[in-house]
Amino acid sequence: MNGTIYSVITGTGSYIPTKCVRNEDFLNNEFYEIDGKKLDKSNQEIIDKFLEITTIAERRYVTDDLTTSDIAYYSAVDAIKSANIDKEELDYIIVAHNFGDVKAGNKQLDIVPSLAARVKHKLEIKNPYTVAYDLPFGCPGWLQGIIQADYFIKSGDAKKILVIGTDILSRISDPHDRDSMLYADGAGATILEAKKSDTPIGILAHKTRSDTFLYSKMLFMGKSYNPDIENKDDSFLKMNGRKLYQYALENVPQAIKDCLEKSNTHLSEIKKVLIHQANGKMDDAMLARLYKLYDIADLPENIMPMTVSWLGNSSVATIPTLLDLVLKGKLEPYKINKGDTFVFASVGAGMNINALTYKM
Repeated sequence: MNGTIYSVITGTGSYIPTKCVRNEDFLNNEFYEIDGKKLDKSNQEIIDKFLEITTIAERRYVTDDLTTSDIAYYSAVDAIKSANIDKEELDYIIVAHNFGDVKAGNKQLDIVPSLAARVKHKLEIKNPYTVAYDLPFGCPGWLQGIIQADYFIKSGDAKKILVIGTDILSRISDPHDRDSMLYADGAGATILEAKKSDTPIGILAHKTRSDTFLYSKMLFMGKSYNPDIENKDDSFLKMNGRKLYQYALENVPQAIKDCLEKSNTHLSEIKKVLIHQANGKMDDAMLARLYKLYDIADLPENIMPMTVSWLGNSSVATIPTLLDLVLKGKLEPYKINKGDTFVFASVGAGMNINALTYKM
């Protein structure tokens, strides 16, 4: 068959941890300000306000016996089965994460060997030409992995690629920081394959930006807000929430618009917006700002599938998990049909933003 080579999603998978942690489970936490002083509000007030500004009511944590590469492996098995491919034919395994295999009770960074190498080992792939490597890129890591895979496929270097987003944030979040209620665990995997077509399909265009000069410290590792914590040398994920919110609102909608223009697609043609599940209210605000850029006042119904209210923010795992649930009919009423054009977008530590236009 003649035609242009496109990168097409042929399989998806995810691992949603079994432990459900509700907002009420934080009622006994001791929360502190950045200066080490205890918050003067009751935990009920803190939790109620948190729900109001994030829409997060619960999240999922892994059990103590699992690591980040374990759940990455489970999502990979699911995706390979979904794509119905021979795992030995994979040209690349790209694993996006941010903290390596953090073990329960041990926060020491563990990334040797790479998580991708561990996943390949767990999959029992013998092919030495299945190249496995990791990609740390903040929350947009999975989407950046998809973008890199597209380059490999378009160049003729690869035909089948497995891209995974996996993180366990529950083990690196400060229990004395209100922001710890944002974070969750999970893994999502995607199979991309090279397909020839006379008409555009699969990945149509993508756009990435890194704003490090002014915004590199929006997310960082720091000490617990509790000055009396037992292990004072432990580092936890910290963020400047207000500035991050403003940065995302000002830049993500424009990045999506830039990507759509690159693919010669108008926003009115987009059937779904699959955005990183960081904060429900923030995602709503970014969507409204995106449509405002096109002078569209009325947002279409069911345009933006959401999981953050019950899965929390699992970083690189949010979008591939969301995609898997939608494509497998597990997130009613959201559906993606053959011929639909949709857009991915993510923002996170770096600060990094990326967007990608895709046609089923």
